[in-house]
Parts: sequence; C-alpha cells; structure tokens
Amino acid sequence: MSRYHPKAIESSLSYERPPPRKSTFLSLSQDLDSSSPQQVHISMVGEDKMRISWITEDSGTPATVKYGTSPGSHPFSANGETTKYRYILYKSGEIHNVVIGPLKPNTVYYYICGPFTSPEFNFKTPPAGFPIKFAVVGDLGQTDWTTSTLDHISKSNYDVMLLPGDLSYADTMQPLWDSFGRLVEPLSSHRPWMVTQGNHEVEKIPILHNQSFTSYNARWLMPFEQSGSTSNLYYSFEVSGLHIIMLGSYTDFGPGSAQYNWLKNDLNKIDRKKTPWLIVIVHAPWYNSNTAHQGEYESYGMKSSMEDLLFNARVDIVFAGHVHAYERFTRVYKDKANNCGPIYITIGDGGNREGLASK
Repeated sequence: MSRYHPKAIESSLSYERPPPRKSTFLSLSQDLDSSSPQQVHISMVGEDKMRISWITEDSGTPATVKYGTSPGSHPFSANGETTKYRYILYKSGEIHNVVIGPLKPNTVYYYICGPFTSPEFNFKTPPAGFPIKFAVVGDLGQTDWTTSTLDHISKSNYDVMLLPGDLSYADTMQPLWDSFGRLVEPLSSHRPWMVTQGNHEVEKIPILHNQSFTSYNARWLMPFEQSGSTSNLYYSFEVSGLHIIMLGSYTDFGPGSAQYNWLKNDLNKIDRKKTPWLIVIVHAPWYNSNTAHQGEYESYGMKSSMEDLLFNARVDIVFAGHVHAYERFTRVYKDKANNCGPIYITIGDGGNREGLASK
C-alpha cells in the first residue's frame, strides 16, 4: 500500500483559479445586409408562445415572423412591433419583437425573420412535463472564457437558459451590446433565454443619461406583463412543472415597493400541484462566503426584505450571479441551516473580463 504525506494530499486537492482571458468583439458579418436579421434571440411568453427578437440596420424591414414545423416550410405568420432607442450619441438599429403561437410542446419549429431572403432559424419548445433540462449561468460577458462557456452549454441539449444578470458587460459602450447579441445568437436563437438584470445593465450616467436599464429593457424584453408585473426588471413564468421567479436586485425591493407587493401576490397564486418546483433567480447573492461583493445593500437589503416570503413559500432553489465563482449552500434560513429553507447557488463564473473571485 502506498503512503502519502498529508500535505501532499492537501496540495493535490487545491484549485488554482485560471486568470481572465482577453475580451472579444464580434462585428457584423459581411454576409449580412441592412435588412438581415441579427442578434436573434427567443424567450417564452406564457406556456405555449415564444417571442422572437432581432435587430436590423434597415428601418423598412417588417416585424414579421413566418414559421412551421418542417424545414423550408413556413405556413404560419405573425406580426409584432418595432422599436429603437438612443443612448447619448448612439442610435440603435431597429429592434423587432414578434410573439408567435400557440406552439406544441417538445417540438422543433423553423422560422424566418422579416423578408423572405432571411436565413432560416429553428428552435425547440420545452417539454410539457418532466424531465426538463436547464442551463444556468451568470455574468457572461464577452471573452474567450465566454466562448468556452457557450460551447459547453451548446453540447448539453438544454431546454431553457436561465441567466441571473450581467449579460454583455457593455457598461455604456453600446456597440458591445450589438457584439454580445451576435455572440450568443447561435444559442439564443435556438432555445429560449430567460434573463434578469444585473448591475452592469444599469448604465445610468448623471446628466448625460439619467434613465437606468435603457439598453437592457429595449433589447431583452421579457414576459413581465403576463405575470402581473409592471416592470421588465422582475417577472415570473411557468414551464414543465416549474414556477420560476426572476427578481430585480437593482430596482426597489423593500416592503411596500411595487416589486415586493408583486412578489407577495405571485407567490400566493402558485399551485404546487401544477408546478411542484419553485425556483428564484436574483443577481446579487443573499448568501456568499467569498470576499467579493460583501456588504452590498442589494444583497443584504433584499435578503432582509424578502427572505421570509421565500421561506414561507417553500422555495426550492435560489440562483444568483454577481460573485464570479460557483458556490452551493445547504438549505438555509436566517443564516442557519434549515431543512425548510432554499438551497442557495451562486453561478456567476460565466466568463466576464473581470475574472474569477479569488478569495
């Protein structure tokens, strides 16, 4: 029998966090013209509809999606809305949003956006019931690590993507939003991406741009109205036996706030016979043993305000980003292990330029 020194064993089990990788910028392909759809992504709307979102440079492109269940055949059609926004000197392209459906569960649909010359995309709807597979990743950014993460996700055959904030890391540099949309399109056009905002989506600059979340709200429209929310920053949806709540760490969350009241009402409406699993997504973690992002009001303030609501509703899991690490707690309530509390998971190591939490 071999004998090993205890310190040698300890050394072999240590984990050296890899350093950040270089940032990337994905330009518009030369194969696309001004009316070609770019930055295509899809999101769920209700239990049997999907929102198709894309951007064009040409202002005359119709917000129309044609779709069907066979390649090259698109017998169904739906029209939507087109918007755009300004951010200081930046002018966005035409942002198109079209809701299609009703759709069958666990079915592949083929679709084209806008003119008949559009390339054909396809997506698969989630199954009607269990099993269902989610990909969950926060703080994606645009680096070589992001590319590695997306490649890993693409091989997982997931049904729905959940992203707890910090998408593009544009940080007021609006062309980076366009780059991010192109970077994730191979996945986001293929499966629904359900996202919530993080601190890097705020993008408010005193005097120059006083409105928060301008780019995020314009580009990543989520189904907030369907859940009774009045804000794109928090909402809920149901899929395949799960009720999923996407909360906003960077909008009012205190008792009496619109988000607090909405959450209380949303939790009261849940039918655990229909959706036995209850998942919550936030950006700033309520429980965190890393030195990074300690003492932030978005974490301890939101926890103080809403932890009782989640505990009393018997939430199963709370996912968070913000801290660039992976961490999983046992079931917790009021800073103590509690078999009736949620499991808290931090998954903020998607690949952003700031690198991983190191202590």
